Amino acid sequence: MRALPFAAGALAAAFLLTACSDDDSGGATDTGASAKAGGACVIGEMGVRVGPANAAPAAGDTGNVPVTLTNKSGAKCTLDGLPGVDLIAGGTTVSVESDPAATARKTSLADGAAIAFTLTYVRGEKGGDRSLAVTSADFTLPGSTKTYAFKWSYGDVALKKDGQTPDATVSGFQESSE
Repeated sequence: MRALPFAAGALAAAFLLTACSDDDSGGATDTGASAKAGGACVIGEMGVRVGPANAAPAAGDTGNVPVTLTNKSGAKCTLDGLPGVDLIAGGTTVSVESDPAATARKTSLADGAAIAFTLTYVRGEKGGDRSLAVTSADFTLPGSTKTYAFKWSYGDVALKKDGQTPDATVSGFQESSE
C-alpha cells in the first residue's frame, strides 16, 4: 500500500470536508458568530423549509405559507419572541403584523428539533390598486439580525383599507414534527 505525501493528503481532506457542508442557509444573508449553547437561534444554523403552501386561489381568498425551521447548530438554542416577516414588491418593503392571537414566548429548541410559524395572507386582485405585487419575502428570528429571503409565488397580496398595510399576519412559533 502506498501512502500519499502529507500535502496531498491534507489537500484531499480539505476538499472532502468542504464537499460535506450541510449549510441549508438558502437565502440567508448577513454573517456573524454562531449561537452559543442556549443562545439565540440564528438563520445560518437552521435548516429552513418554506411551504408547501395552501395558496389562495383567487382574489379575496386566504392562503397560508408555513415556514419550518430545524435547529442544526449542534447545540440547544432559544427563540424569545416572534418572527419578523417583510414582503417585497419592487422597491417597496412592507412589514407583516403579528397575528393578534400570537404570543411572544421563550422557546428552547434542542439540536435537531423543528419549529414552525405560518404567514397567512389575503390574495389581492392582480394589478389592482388595493394589491401589492409581492415578488419575495424575508424573515428574521427574534434576537438575530440575519434574514432569510425566499421567492414569493403565491400571487398579489391584498392591502387593508389604509392602502398601505398588507392584509397578512404571521403566527407565533408552533411545535413541528419535522
